[in-house]
Amino acid sequence: MDKAFATAVMPTLSNKKALARVALIDLKEPARNTLSECFRQFGIESVLLTGNAVERLKKEKFEACVIKLGPEAQAVMDSARTSASNSRIVLYAVGGSAQDAMRYSKYGINAIFHEPLERPAVLKLVRATQMLVLHEMRRYVRIPVITEVAVVMGDGRRVTATSIEVSSGGMSLRSAEDISIGQSAEISFALLTLPRIWVRCGVTWRNPTGKAFGIRFDQQDERRFRIKEWVDAYLEG
Repeated sequence: MDKAFATAVMPTLSNKKALARVALIDLKEPARNTLSECFRQFGIESVLLTGNAVERLKKEKFEACVIKLGPEAQAVMDSARTSASNSRIVLYAVGGSAQDAMRYSKYGINAIFHEPLERPAVLKLVRATQMLVLHEMRRYVRIPVITEVAVVMGDGRRVTATSIEVSSGGMSLRSAEDISIGQSAEISFALLTLPRIWVRCGVTWRNPTGKAFGIRFDQQDERRFRIKEWVDAYLEG
C-alpha cells in the first residue's frame, strides 16, 4: 500500500462518553422505573420501546434489552438475535419460571429478573451483569474521527476514502468511488496515537443516495486488535 498517505487527523471527539443503552420492551410502572434507576447507577441508559420494538431492534443498536416472557417475547428476541447490530445483545427476561426460560433457550437469555421486581434484587443482578453490557457497548461504540484512508479493493483497485466513524469492529467511510456491498478490501490509515495500520475488511453496507459505506474488520486479522486498543484507550480517557 502507498505509505505516502497523510497521517494528519482531525478528531471530532467529544469529552462526553457514550452511554450503553438498554431497551425496556413494553414494560409498565413500577417495573420500568425500578429497572431504569438500577441501570442508571451503572451508567446504562434505559430506552422504552413499545409497539415498534421488533422494527427498532432490527435497525437500531442497543447493548441490552429487557423483555417480559410471554406470547410476544419470541418475535422480539428473534428480531434482536438476527439483527446485524444486536446479535450479541445482552438479553434480560422478566418473570416466568426456569421452564419458561428454557422454552426460549435458543435465544440465549443471559439473566432473569424475578417478579415482583424488588429494588435490592434488581440492583444485585444488574451489578453482576453490568460488565457484559458495557463490554457490548465497547464493541460497537462509534468514535467520530476524520482521517484519510487508503483502500485496496479485492480486484486490485485503489480508492481514497475519508473516515466518518471508527469502532473496534469496523469503520464508516466516505468516497466518491463505486463501492459494492460484499467486496473484500484492505485498508490503511493512521490516527494521532495510532501509527499507520493495515487491516483486511469487507464492505457491509452502502448508502445508495450518498457516498458513505461501511466496512467490517476481518475477524481473522489480528491487526484489528490495535484498533480495539485505541478505542479502549479513548473510552478510558
